[in-house]
Amino acid sequence: MSKTVCVTGASGFIASWLVKLLLQRGYTVKASVRDPDDPKKTAHLLALEGAKERLQLFKANLQEEGSFDAAVAGCEGVFHTASPFTNTVDDPQAELIDPAVKGTLNVLGSCAKTPSVKRVVLTSSAATVAYNYKPKTPDVVVDESWFADLEFCKRRKNIYGLRGLQLKMWYVVSKILAEDAAWKFVREKGIDMVTINPSMVIGPLLQPTLNTSASAILKLINGAQTYPNVSYGWVNVKNVVNAHILAYETPSANGRYCVVERIVHHSGLVDILRKLYPSLQLPDKCADDKPFVSTYQISKDKAKSLGISFIPIEDSIMEIVESLKEKKFFAV
Repeated sequence: MSKTVCVTGASGFIASWLVKLLLQRGYTVKASVRDPDDPKKTAHLLALEGAKERLQLFKANLQEEGSFDAAVAGCEGVFHTASPFTNTVDDPQAELIDPAVKGTLNVLGSCAKTPSVKRVVLTSSAATVAYNYKPKTPDVVVDESWFADLEFCKRRKNIYGLRGLQLKMWYVVSKILAEDAAWKFVREKGIDMVTINPSMVIGPLLQPTLNTSASAILKLINGAQTYPNVSYGWVNVKNVVNAHILAYETPSANGRYCVVERIVHHSGLVDILRKLYPSLQLPDKCADDKPFVSTYQISKDKAKSLGISFIPIEDSIMEIVESLKEKKFFAV
């Protein structure tokens, strides 16, 4: 490949892997970051194979209109991954929703001004698919035709008093609004866009900082007394990144692609960890005494049509634990 593509939010977990694999495939990558002079954000990118020859860093701010013009200029493909998910939030509108929605529209605005752009691949979330009033049981199969319900998410936010769940739902709201805004914009402007909708993404860390999905695993292996009563989807970062690239390279790719290997209750994560690492001190009870939140299924059919072969969650968990060890996030 000799084509030039843009990756926004390039210092993040998914985006770092995306830059890595795009460089491996011979692309020239124009990568946007908030501060190109911060080595914590860029050193791991600049160290990638091919970076010296084919990686260019650009400063961009999600909420600054026109900020992505330079990074998008001359690109045939744009991968928009940048969207905030902080571990604490005081003002959800300012810290999560505005950057997600305005940032997406600012990136798409730059794409609309750039005739060379042939396709945009947007990193969305499985949350924009599954969070709604439809019942979910182990025999229910969710697919790309499902859409999250904003009022359901807001109601969930109000029902649960736990701050962590409130934050999770605010994040879901931000992703729903961002994907909705993106689809409306590209239809009006005639932009070819595909969305990738992954669940919790784990696997080896390239960046030196801890991301949200890795934090969830770290909590379980680093002294937690209980595990939360939640069921999430999980998928390997390499599957997610390959889905992005194949969605860009496959002319027939269209619409949304759920990329989820398995829905697992946190009790199931603990069971997998216990089998893989018998010496770890893992929590043996749930944080509440309510019935376990049900698991369900998410269809792999459309993702497999791109050529994705899913990595089992057991392998993904082993990869993230070994990566956390290597980066000394916990003492062995």
